[in-house]
Amino acid sequence: MNNIFSLLLDVPTPLAVTLFVVLPLVGIAAGVAVTWVVLKKVSKKKSEQKLDETSNRVAEMLRTAEEKCKQLKQEAILESQEQDLRRRNEFDREMKEKRAEQARTETRLAKQEDMLDKRETDIARKEQSLDDQKKNLEKRTQEVARAQEQVSHQQELMTAELERIAQLTKEEAKKQLTDEILDETRRDCAIEVRNLEQQAKDEAEMNAKNIISLAIQRCAADHASESTVSVVPLPNDDMKARIIGREGRNIRAIENATGIELIIDDTPEVVILSGFDPVRREIARLTLEKLIADGRIHPARIEETVEKVTKELDQQIKAAGENAMFEVGIFGLHPELIKLIGRLKFRTSYGQNVYRHSIEVAQLAGLMAQELGLDVNFAKRAGLLHDIGKAVDHEQEGTHIQLGADIAKKFKENAMIVNAIMAHHGDVEPKTIEAVLVQAADAISGARPGARRETGAGYIKRLEKLEEIAAGFKGVEKSYAIQAGREVRVIVKPDQIDDAKAIFLAKDIAKKIESELEYPGQIKVNVIREFRSVEYAK
Repeated sequence: MNNIFSLLLDVPTPLAVTLFVVLPLVGIAAGVAVTWVVLKKVSKKKSEQKLDETSNRVAEMLRTAEEKCKQLKQEAILESQEQDLRRRNEFDREMKEKRAEQARTETRLAKQEDMLDKRETDIARKEQSLDDQKKNLEKRTQEVARAQEQVSHQQELMTAELERIAQLTKEEAKKQLTDEILDETRRDCAIEVRNLEQQAKDEAEMNAKNIISLAIQRCAADHASESTVSVVPLPNDDMKARIIGREGRNIRAIENATGIELIIDDTPEVVILSGFDPVRREIARLTLEKLIADGRIHPARIEETVEKVTKELDQQIKAAGENAMFEVGIFGLHPELIKLIGRLKFRTSYGQNVYRHSIEVAQLAGLMAQELGLDVNFAKRAGLLHDIGKAVDHEQEGTHIQLGADIAKKFKENAMIVNAIMAHHGDVEPKTIEAVLVQAADAISGARPGARRETGAGYIKRLEKLEEIAAGFKGVEKSYAIQAGREVRVIVKPDQIDDAKAIFLAKDIAKKIESELEYPGQIKVNVIREFRSVEYAK
């Protein structure tokens, strides 16, 4: 080795460098190649060993699998044979059971056939017996028929003999006997009924007088006859000129807006309002008082005040209805019914205020119901509502009785309340004792001396009819009867009635009034057509 190195050292430098680099690389490459060859041989031997081992294991597994397959096949054959044996045994057992059941069924059918044969024999025997009985029955029926004929013949002979002796036919004798019995019975019944009626009448009259007298004593209702005029005081006589206005425009505006006639005469410091409708008269009175207090009196202000007063009066009407309800002591009325009761404050009947009359009837009916031990609230409610139809009879067609019943039905009042309303003048039969008490209370309230005035009622009806005739024509907006019925003022719609038609309308209204009304003197028909154009400067 040392010699080699010494030789290398003797080699020139470039060659030495090459040798030092190449020789180690060659050595390494040779080592790697030898190592690879050795490892490949070793790996090949190991692979062959593993392959042999694997082949041995696979062969062993195949032998084991074949043995298991044979074993399983034998077990399956044995199991199949066992199942076939079991099925064969079950089949044999089922067949034995079916044969036994079939034998039992055949035995049962044989017994049933024997029973049917016996029944058939019995039925044949019974049919023969029935035939024999039928023949006997027919024979006896013929004998009974012959006996009946003989009896009928004998009865006819006896009846003929009796008719000959009595000189009456059978029907006449029967009728005569029946009439005698009925006459005697009626006579006895009539005597008994007359006695009972007289006794009941005496007792009822005495009890009724006591109850009515107690009710009247306990009911202290106010009464004031209604008039057709109202008086408005003035602060001075100069106010009359302002109320009249230039060329009468203010007084015409008031009369046209309210339908009430203003009478301004020589009476100092008063203006008289004349009109049969209390609501209109009240609106006119309140309007005039407000205008006098305000001092501004002109057509536009008049219309504004009338509208305002109308709204205020609606509130007063509602308050009046509530006061009536509280005064009588009933609750739960529909709000619209309360308003209608309040409107009765401005309604009169034969000069009697219907509002006070309704309250009085309710109190009287309630007191009488209390004395009799009946339903006091029911009697009061029916009494307060009995004339409710008079609140709308100026606006709707029909009697106040029918209108009142319709109103009560509309606002879900009890059917017995409706019956009491319809029966308070005897138009229908009362269904309750309380309805009879309402009849009595209504008669008591209206029959008191001074309670009603027939002449006033007829006068008001004539004025109402006068307004109704005028309002029935097409194009009429409002109609008012004024000056105690001597004039009817008709306000028409200017867009429907022109000046020429207004003339013919006045003539037509006058002709209809002449044909339908009876009245003293003459009636002036005043048709007013007015067109306004209003604008505001801002």
